[in-house]
Amino acid sequence: MADILTGPAPETPDLVPEFPMPRAARCPFDPPPALKELQERAPLTKVRLWDGSEPWLVTRYADQRAIMGDPRVSADTDSPGYPTKASPDAGEGKLSFIMMDDPEHARLRRMVTAPFAIKKIEALRPAVQRIVDDLIDDLLAGPRPADLVERFALPLPSLVICELLGVPYDDHAFFQENTKTMVHRDATPEQRGRASREVAGYLAGLIGKRIAEPREDLLSSIAGRVTAGEIDHGQATEMALLLLIAGHETTANMIALGSLALLENPDQLALLRESDDPKIVASAVEELLRYLHITHLGRRRAVTEDIEIAGRVLRAGEGVIMVNEMANRDPDVFPDPDRLDLTRDARRHVAFGFGIHQCLGQPLARMELQVVYGTLYKRLPGLRSAVPLDDVRFKHDAFIYGVHSLPVTW
Repeated sequence: MADILTGPAPETPDLVPEFPMPRAARCPFDPPPALKELQERAPLTKVRLWDGSEPWLVTRYADQRAIMGDPRVSADTDSPGYPTKASPDAGEGKLSFIMMDDPEHARLRRMVTAPFAIKKIEALRPAVQRIVDDLIDDLLAGPRPADLVERFALPLPSLVICELLGVPYDDHAFFQENTKTMVHRDATPEQRGRASREVAGYLAGLIGKRIAEPREDLLSSIAGRVTAGEIDHGQATEMALLLLIAGHETTANMIALGSLALLENPDQLALLRESDDPKIVASAVEELLRYLHITHLGRRRAVTEDIEIAGRVLRAGEGVIMVNEMANRDPDVFPDPDRLDLTRDARRHVAFGFGIHQCLGQPLARMELQVVYGTLYKRLPGLRSAVPLDDVRFKHDAFIYGVHSLPVTW
């Protein structure tokens, strides 16, 4: 029984691999090769972080789902054993409710759930379609080659999330510049802190205006919670900041990275370009979300009570990192996982997480990507990269993975 509960002996110190691990330059869409080796070797592996701490790394699909659905693991960064920040300069702190546990997590999350309900998001689809078409019109009218990141991938989610929140789009350049700094791995703590304060201060002022003069937008809904005494002004600002960043950086990077992956797989791109079936487009989005993963530093948790996973007992006070890109490449769940196949049923992926902390904005992200992938390649049927893949600069230097720029022509 002891062997079952404790599993094999932990790695000796000189064999514990460091995390995070580099991707292979020639395979920029794939997870790091070392992660695949670990997945094949064992379900759980100790890894060493920059500060010398050694949390458990979980690479397999079933084990990740079990942990993300277990109330005995905590998302609270103050929990004993929570894996440290990604780098010595990353900065700590909670980002509103996503780094909290129930019941406070549930209480705050419920305040912003309604605007992201599927029916409400679907009602936004015509507006998103207009935004996409307008941006493509601008591309067609402008010079070639064009940077798909700057001209399309960045402004689209900015326009959408600003409309949803009620943030004036005239300020989108301010948000893009500051959020870029906030997620840049090489930014100093001072730079990151200054950018965060700039955006938070702006949002705090806007929430104050909505308290005085409510409108029909998400910021007014959040402001109403302040008026009702359910949250204070600081909590409201944190909530708005989370929604702004989550709705901007993640989707922008997925649009550009997904487009590049399709351009590198022309047979799969042809399936999208030649079909008018919404189901095929929706399926393509799920497969791209499985195949690519832009939050590449793992979902981090702390064990609060002993739990048994994959034949090993994880003790209270130990840290856990779940690399969702490896769960989405688990061959036991997704056959031939390293192949992009838009006809695959990939709906079980964990790109948005699982359990109580799964991504609140996933209906919005899915809808935006469906409009983009269902429109861009039809309106620009000759779309192609204007530089070799080796010349594309990938965001190995950022907490959110993607490309810095993507020169395209048509």
